[in-house]
Amino acid sequence: MKRLFGVLVGVFFLAAGMSPVWAGMNKLVIGFTMSQTGKFNSESKEQYQGLKLWADQVNAKGGIYVKELNKKLPVVMKYYDDESSKDRVQQLYVRLISQDKANFLISPYSSGLTASAAIIAEQYGKVMMATGAASDNIFNKGYTHVFQIYTPASRYLTDAMDILASVDPKAKKVAIVYENSKFAKAVCTSAKKYAEKKGFKVVLFEAYDSGTTDFTSFINKIKATNPDAIIGGGHFADGETFCKQLFEQKVRVKLVSLLVAPAVPEFSELGKAALYVTGPSQWEPLAKFSKESAKSAWFGPSSNEFVDTYKKAYGYVPGYHAAGGYAAGLVLQKAIEEAGSIKTEEVKKALEKMDITTFYGRIKFDTGDYYGRQTGHSMVYLQWQEKGGKMVKEVVWPLEAKSADLIYPFYKKY
Repeated sequence: MKRLFGVLVGVFFLAAGMSPVWAGMNKLVIGFTMSQTGKFNSESKEQYQGLKLWADQVNAKGGIYVKELNKKLPVVMKYYDDESSKDRVQQLYVRLISQDKANFLISPYSSGLTASAAIIAEQYGKVMMATGAASDNIFNKGYTHVFQIYTPASRYLTDAMDILASVDPKAKKVAIVYENSKFAKAVCTSAKKYAEKKGFKVVLFEAYDSGTTDFTSFINKIKATNPDAIIGGGHFADGETFCKQLFEQKVRVKLVSLLVAPAVPEFSELGKAALYVTGPSQWEPLAKFSKESAKSAWFGPSSNEFVDTYKKAYGYVPGYHAAGGYAAGLVLQKAIEEAGSIKTEEVKKALEKMDITTFYGRIKFDTGDYYGRQTGHSMVYLQWQEKGGKMVKEVVWPLEAKSADLIYPFYKKY
């Protein structure tokens, strides 16, 4: 009789479109590693705190509603210290899947560690939200289970050309000067291709050695080619020095946009040398993405709500690492709710169709040759401006997220 009852229960669940395994679920396990030790400790901590804030808020409402099960599943986060090691990442993601039975995965911080985790996610057929990872190369391997949250590296500086075209249709010449590092070279090579595609003439494309402190020769070349804009950079130290020397030599270009340095608060210590310099960031607290300005359906909290709740939880204003962690959870939540299921293939379909706007910006995924690569999210561009005698960062791009108008041209400060 018990055996017959078991068979009838199984038939009922199959008829309802779900297996007894799914029907008996009472939690949703999200697995990931974080660098509690090693070189990525700081950024990884921020990413984790953003993700934890999302999970806490979801669980405060009972969990994620799964239509197929007709109930909410609370989120349980299972994680380990990857020690900032690629080998450790692979061992731990196998454990998360095979032993901890994680339903979905979040990537570790950094492109290198995420690339290692992606191999395991694909091998075991588990959806992984890749946050804290900007590399395009993760997404040209034929994977079909990895979905990127960050704007890819190939588009870090392309919006600088869009800004220039938007504010000054007569501007035609661009100088690209960048640090001779793998990341900066990849970003600036893509920017060069995009600039030429948009009809700009790249009058200078040259790298400088890491640790360069004297940019005189490069500035002389810039002056000789008379560009409308300078883009490039690499890290904080070189970007800061470069801008200081541009100011000292009163280089009259219309737009300066550099990697990394302008996004760092200490950049303001340059004073007038920092004025009107722009730079890309994955997200900024001042970004004013809203339901009213959204280009696709809105989902989740407003920017102010996210910033306020994060500040209440951790005591300070979040940066883009924390925002990326929160956004990864938010996007996965939306996919599960849209799928009405926690089955991998159903959630994948929801992610493939997804086109939403969040406090973090627009989210949409490539389903072609770079399957899973982010196509909706654009870099937020900030600009240093002077207000009330103080240097302040303002978001000037994209227009739907701006907190202030772009001050143009750059040489207005002279």
